[in-house]
Amino acid sequence: MDDQGCPRCKTTKYRNPHLKLLVNVCGHSLCESCVDLLFIKGSGICPECGTSLRRNNFRLQLFEDAFVEKEVDIRRRILKDFNKKEEDFPTLREYNDYLEHLENIIFNLANNIDVENTKKMVDQYRKENKEFIQKNRLKMSRDEEYLEMLIAEEEREAKSRRELDMIEVKNEKNKKMKNKEALIDELMFSDLPASAIVAGHNVEIMEEKTTENTAPSSMFSSGTSFGFSKADGKVPVLSDLGEEYIHTPCIFDMLGPVAPTEKDVINNGYLQNIREASDSDRGGGYESRMACQRALTEAMCGLFLDSENLT
Repeated sequence: MDDQGCPRCKTTKYRNPHLKLLVNVCGHSLCESCVDLLFIKGSGICPECGTSLRRNNFRLQLFEDAFVEKEVDIRRRILKDFNKKEEDFPTLREYNDYLEHLENIIFNLANNIDVENTKKMVDQYRKENKEFIQKNRLKMSRDEEYLEMLIAEEEREAKSRRELDMIEVKNEKNKKMKNKEALIDELMFSDLPASAIVAGHNVEIMEEKTTENTAPSSMFSSGTSFGFSKADGKVPVLSDLGEEYIHTPCIFDMLGPVAPTEKDVINNGYLQNIREASDSDRGGGYESRMACQRALTEAMCGLFLDSENLT
C-alpha cells in the first residue's frame, strides 16, 4: 500500500498517508488533487491512455491494483444487462454456456481485446432482450429473496436483543438508585453506627443477587416436579414421585434367524474382518462390536418373510 501513488504528480501513500486515489472507466488511477486540476471543466483526457473521461465518473479506488478496480466496474455494468438466472434456461448446459460467454465479454473489455466488436455484441444483446432485462431488474431471484428475509429477521432479532438489554440496564440503574436512597435514609434516621448500616446494606444486596441467580424449581418431562433441599440448597429432592414406572421389554420379531449376541460376536471371531475402533471413534461412542452386531442383525432380519402370505 505504501507504493501506491498518483502517476501524474508522483505522490505516494508513504509520503502522504491521507492520499485519496480515484479511478475511472479506463482503470487508471489519479489522486484527488490531479482530478480536480485536470477535470476542472467537467471532462478531460486520461494522462495514461488518452481516454475521454468525465469528472463525475471518478470514484474512490478500493483495491490496490487499479486493474482489479477496472474489472469490478466492468463486471458491475455488464451484469446489469446480462442478468439472467439459472431458472431462465431449460438446461444447465445452456446456463453454463451463457456464463462462459459473459466471462469472455468481461475479459475482452478489461484487457482491451477486440473492444469495438465486444461493445457491438453487448449493444445487440441489450436491444434483443430489452424487455427481459427490464423484467429481471425488477424481479429478485429466489436466493436474493431468501437472503433479504434472513437479513430482515436478523435485524429484528438484533433490535429485540438491544431493547431487552436497554430495559435490563435501566432496571439495574433504577435498582441501584433505590438502594442508594434507602442507604442514605437509613444513615440519616438510624441510631446505629454508619459502618454497621453499610455492612448490613451490602449483605442485603448480596442476598438479592443470590436469590435472582438461584434457578426456580422445575419439573421433569413426565410432569414430576423437583426442587432443592433446604439443608444445603444443592441436592435435588423429588417432591412428587407419581406412579412407579414398570419397564416392559419390547418384543422384536426378526422374521429370520436369531442374530448373535454381543458375547457371541466377541467370542466367535466375527470381529476379524471388522475395522478396529480408534481412540477418537471410542470417544464418539463407536465400538466395532456394536457395529458388527447391528450389521448381522440387519442382514438376518426378514430372511423368513413370505410375501405370498402377507395380509
